[in-house]
Amino acid sequence: MLTTAWVYIVTNKNNTKLNVGVTNDLPTMLWEHRTKQDSGCTAPYGLSKLIFYEGFESNEDAIQRKKYIKYKKRKWKEAFIKTMNAGWSDLTEKISLNIIPPFIF
Repeated sequence: MLTTAWVYIVTNKNNTKLNVGVTNDLPTMLWEHRTKQDSGCTAPYGLSKLIFYEGFESNEDAIQRKKYIKYKKRKWKEAFIKTMNAGWSDLTEKISLNIIPPFIF
């Protein structure tokens, strides 16, 4: 499977706010959230902790999945997140190690 699109969920340090997003470049999107380059709905709330991600072969599939997750109630989202990340730990480092190819010098 060649992953071309990602659905992700970020939260703040207290896990009180959730944002479901879709992107073609997950490492860059995470950097934008962490450095507050994204002035939209994530920066004002400090949403930079990656707690869920899922890869897709097409943008259309990723967008459809995002819409499905986004409009679910918070209780459903909490249970859904726990299927991948029971402790709600920050998965950003895992993404950096698994997605970004190592530089070859």
